[in-house]
Amino acid sequence: MTGRRLTSLLAYVTTATAGASLLTGCGVLPGTTGGSREPVTVMTWAPDQTRATNMPGMPAMAQTFARWVNSQGGIDGHELRILTCNEHNTTTGAAACARRAVREKAVAVVGSYSQNGRAFMAPLEAAGIPYIGGYGISEDEFTSPLSYPVNGGQASLIAGHGMQLAASCRRVSLVRPDTLAGDKLPELLNSGLRKASHRSAVDIPAVEDAAEYTESAVKAREKAGDEAGCVTAVLGERTQTFFDSFRRLPEEERGGNGDGSGDGSGDGSGGKKDGVRISSVLGSVGQPVIDRTGGAHSPFEGAFVTGWYPEASDKSWAPMRKVIQEHAFADNRVDPADAGVQTTWIAYTVLKEVVESLDTDKVTATQIAYALDRGARIDTGGLTPALRWKYEDLLGAPGFPRIVNHEVTFQVVRKGRLVAQRPGFVDVGETVLTAP
Repeated sequence: MTGRRLTSLLAYVTTATAGASLLTGCGVLPGTTGGSREPVTVMTWAPDQTRATNMPGMPAMAQTFARWVNSQGGIDGHELRILTCNEHNTTTGAAACARRAVREKAVAVVGSYSQNGRAFMAPLEAAGIPYIGGYGISEDEFTSPLSYPVNGGQASLIAGHGMQLAASCRRVSLVRPDTLAGDKLPELLNSGLRKASHRSAVDIPAVEDAAEYTESAVKAREKAGDEAGCVTAVLGERTQTFFDSFRRLPEEERGGNGDGSGDGSGDGSGGKKDGVRISSVLGSVGQPVIDRTGGAHSPFEGAFVTGWYPEASDKSWAPMRKVIQEHAFADNRVDPADAGVQTTWIAYTVLKEVVESLDTDKVTATQIAYALDRGARIDTGGLTPALRWKYEDLLGAPGFPRIVNHEVTFQVVRKGRLVAQRPGFVDVGETVLTAP
């Protein structure tokens, strides 16, 4: 062996055995597989330890998925390598993660969370790197030709939430972030409310990372009224903070008994504070939040929640739960009931099926994007409808043309658990299309 070849081999071995770093920068998860096929390197990013929404479970789930597939010989013989990155909920952080993905020759960014779509999509598009199964929080995820969303994003959730509330709520107050992304939420909610010839919601913009929301809570409660009024908050991780402020409102400002108690039935009569029902969407309220705030005694007991996927107890999640149990190694960031973890599992399912369909020794970003554009059909085991991103599969809604999965689930909190309010999926495609 020549000195030149030996030096190259040593450099490869050093790189392949470098330790992983999660969310404190970017790192690589060492693989355990061998063989003649080249490794597949992808990135997953998410914010962590910020004042706004944090999603540490998404990169943690990516690492768990890699340990699982690599223990099985990789994806079609390819070792799966995971780059992780903390995008810090900032434009500079998101752009830095995207540039790192380009520099490290990632063939895709998979199952990630960022509100800063413009910052991260431009570097990915310039390098031809597909963005598979982002959380669906930024508009660019539904406009870029290199984005392949696995859910309908906030657009489908909010439009569907309007449909869910229309049957029970006479007046609705919407508390949402005072951001560009938040500005789109009122009309989406109203498009769902209009399905029942309902009046528009009262729009209450709020600071996304506030320490308390008393002023917004007072206004929301007042505008919803006592007669079949509903207060819905979509503030990401700060939704819990908002409803804590709402629960603590003095008696005279709530116009009721002031004890903050709901009846706890969860059947359409719970989730109330002095005659006002509370509600939200998955990602702002989920099972982990309900557990942290008291379970069956949580202020969310009886609340309506709109989600993308089946409830966490559904049997369709059994394969994911098994992988987490065997390969997450008690990592408490990987919560199978967390919407970010669930989205990451589905996104990596897409990656796995596409790579297997290529049947090639070397996988490139161009090959992955081409296969998805040509109509690779992904079966997610009942967690979503079959996913396909051919032109005719795109919803084509203004502002969200890349939506292919426009189905949601209606859930309610009963005895501290998120359960189905009605079975199966609800198609909200037409509702999203009618939103201004």
